[in-house]
Amino acid sequence: MTSTRRAFPAISPNDLAEGWQAIERDDLPAAEGIARAALRANPGDVESLYLLGSSLLFQDRFQDALAPLSVVVQRAPRRGACHRLGYCHLALGDFKSAEQLLRREIAAHPDLVDAHNTLGVALINQGRPHEALAVFLEAARLDPRSATANNNVANVLGELGRNEEALRYLQKVIDANPGLADARHNLGMLLQKLKRHEQAAASLEAALRLAPRAAYTLSSLVWNELAICKWEGLTPHVDALRSQVRRGEIPAEPFVLVAVSPSPEEQRLCAQRHVREKLPQRPPLWRGSRYRHDRVRLAYLSADYSEHATAYLAAGLFERHDRSRFEVIGVSYGPDDHSPMRQRLMRAFDRFVDVRSRGDEETARLLRQMEVDVAIDLKGYTTGARPEILSYRPAPVQVSYLGFPGTMAAPFIDYIVADRWVLPAEDRLHYTEQVVYLPDSYQVNDAARSVAERTPSRAQAGLPRDGFVFCCFNNSYKIMPPVFAVWMKLLREIPQSALWLLEDSAEAKRRLQQAAQAAGVDAARLVFAARVAPAEHLARHRLADLFLDTLPYNAHTTASDALWAGLPVLTCAGNTFAGRVAGSLLRAVGLPELVTRSLHEYETLALQLARDPSRLADIRGRLERNRSTTPLFDLERFRRHLEAAYLAMWETSQRGEPPRGFSVEPLPNDQP
Repeated sequence: MTSTRRAFPAISPNDLAEGWQAIERDDLPAAEGIARAALRANPGDVESLYLLGSSLLFQDRFQDALAPLSVVVQRAPRRGACHRLGYCHLALGDFKSAEQLLRREIAAHPDLVDAHNTLGVALINQGRPHEALAVFLEAARLDPRSATANNNVANVLGELGRNEEALRYLQKVIDANPGLADARHNLGMLLQKLKRHEQAAASLEAALRLAPRAAYTLSSLVWNELAICKWEGLTPHVDALRSQVRRGEIPAEPFVLVAVSPSPEEQRLCAQRHVREKLPQRPPLWRGSRYRHDRVRLAYLSADYSEHATAYLAAGLFERHDRSRFEVIGVSYGPDDHSPMRQRLMRAFDRFVDVRSRGDEETARLLRQMEVDVAIDLKGYTTGARPEILSYRPAPVQVSYLGFPGTMAAPFIDYIVADRWVLPAEDRLHYTEQVVYLPDSYQVNDAARSVAERTPSRAQAGLPRDGFVFCCFNNSYKIMPPVFAVWMKLLREIPQSALWLLEDSAEAKRRLQQAAQAAGVDAARLVFAARVAPAEHLARHRLADLFLDTLPYNAHTTASDALWAGLPVLTCAGNTFAGRVAGSLLRAVGLPELVTRSLHEYETLALQLARDPSRLADIRGRLERNRSTTPLFDLERFRRHLEAAYLAMWETSQRGEPPRGFSVEPLPNDQP
């Protein structure tokens, strides 16, 4: 959205010229004072109201600006007046009113480029990207050098998956405005989306040089460096990012902080700043009414109803919810990959609603119309998330679960589901949500996941036939230099051993090989596994001897995968939710001795296990037995506990009481 003063041309009488000059020199309180003085002398004067409304608008006092600008539009509209009033409605979240005013402006003044740009933003916020694209393209046609118009075109094309076209428009912006940091930031984000992380990092570094205090640029740079294990400048960038977050200076992506920060306090501060920047409080759609349903209506919101880790974990839960007590609705805003998993999920819910074509407010109104009792956000601030939907408060109870391992710090999220290992009692002060503790691990697991019968040979996987195989199938962004240094020590200490990693990207592979060489380890001892179908991936875990976890962000679904496939996981417990998940899983599967408390202890235990085949064999044997007898993969036990949590949340709401934290006690027939 444009916010420049000159985007709104002023037409004013001579005696108000000083007020407009004050606006031009950015002395907005002076302009406001002149307008108010003029109105005291001549109440209702349209020109004075126009000056007052404009000065309030430019101070971001959008609510205050509505009344004077509305009078101008009603009594004596002039060029720019509908645009200014429409901009106020847009900033206040009233997108339909904004659209009506902006269309009126464009009908009267079709050459007003900024009105086109603002209309496009109003359409985007209503979930109408194709209409917005047409409007932005018209703005770019009217002013081919407009950075705002071309940026907007590129952003919508990117959202529509037309990434190469989007690149061309961003390049036009940069060619015409080489010093424009916003354009270089946007180019970096588009390249990130295309997984061209090396180029993305270069563009974001250029943006940072131009605007060192720009919102989100540093955190986006860190993310792209993590994605390709580009560690040369990572430590100073992470230190600077954490410092900015602690000082509350510059907004950063919460998920990036989760990946790099060992501090739950920093993660909370980051999320709170992000909420202030991106998620303004909306007028609530649910205002205290009590629904009368035969069953409690649960709505799970996600972008990941496809071949995705969340689906692998939770599909069985959706299928097995007690339909005598719950009606279960899937709200999908992610792509349809036409996979068997997508089809399974569509069958798993009582209602499956695809809201990709709906805006956030429209989707929220749909949830309100469906009288959802408990809305569960499965995404948080992860890729593709739309927390804006729940910012409209469409349901009496709103919950964060599974997708985001930290606080959302959003006033519209009432609860977070956890366990006492991932979120110790002393850390609750860093969570704005009320904490609901499940008795075992917080993480759901689908014990029906199939493992392919055929196991490839080690030779087929590129592994040594007889050597010890350490493995880690976490995504590359979780591999940090201190943990990698421990891995290299292990390879140096254990002859003929290998480290088996997931091939996330060619760039990450090359950099990890270079890091191994620099640590005195032959790069050939790093073996990279290509992505394969889920059942085949689970089967190939049988070839490894020990899964090595990462820190400060643990294995989550990947740890469940390894344990389900019978592969022991060695973890190091961190200080945050994200750094304690693997420990939660190991405790729930009866292997707490594989949870270490420091990297030194982690390294020592890894060496002991690699050198003591009988001890490791005993652990593998216990894992094999425990999978069917301990809570981790007991979906029925988990379902009953989570449903008890939902019912307690709902009953609290029904009584008109505010949300409060609680623990779910094991049900009488749940003793393992």
